[in-house]
Amino acid sequence: MRLPCNLAETAFYVKKGKQYEIRWFTPAVEVDLCGHATLAAAFVLFNYEGFKGNNIDFLSPRSGALSVKKENDFLTLNFSVDKIHEIEDFDALAAGFNEQPLKVFRGSTDYMLVYEAENQILKLQPDLTKVEKVKTRGIIVTAPGKEVDFVSRFFAPQSGIPEDPVTGSAHTTLTPYWSRRLGKNALTAQQLSARGGFIKCTNLGERIEISGKARLYMLGELAL
Repeated sequence: MRLPCNLAETAFYVKKGKQYEIRWFTPAVEVDLCGHATLAAAFVLFNYEGFKGNNIDFLSPRSGALSVKKENDFLTLNFSVDKIHEIEDFDALAAGFNEQPLKVFRGSTDYMLVYEAENQILKLQPDLTKVEKVKTRGIIVTAPGKEVDFVSRFFAPQSGIPEDPVTGSAHTTLTPYWSRRLGKNALTAQQLSARGGFIKCTNLGERIEISGKARLYMLGELAL
């Protein structure tokens, strides 16, 4: 099954036993993990393919076991937590941004730039020609939020995505960082792209839960 999600990634899934194998592709590359495309796949299974029950088990060849549970209007993704370490020398990395971060961290696939205030995240104007030269899937920028616990944006020209509207997978990096910094496990987040998105996150230790809503955009048929 191919799901064009009106987003930068497309999910492909196929039923295998009691699980669904899932893979994700941008216009340029296959990626290790994609949150919103997984949420979209679960939404289709729950609402249009007759899936019985409130919990779907996915299996990714790149990211292992993933699950999605339905709780009223919210779909909750259960993903492995990302392991991050701080980068001390980040001048070259930050050269693509008009404001310099306080700290920089490296995760399994992305860099995360931490800023002091939400307003800085809103006003960032990245030079994508410079950002594209960084060898990574993408770059997360984040700061404390005014009305939520933290805010973020995500830039990945390396993967064919100038700026992603909402990036569930980036919250496997963001959630453990902000959970430790704020001393709480249940967090609210806002991705400050032009379209924007609200996300609820829960730190479970080695796993995290990411909750959001989905809406039907289009139904159609492809003739191949």
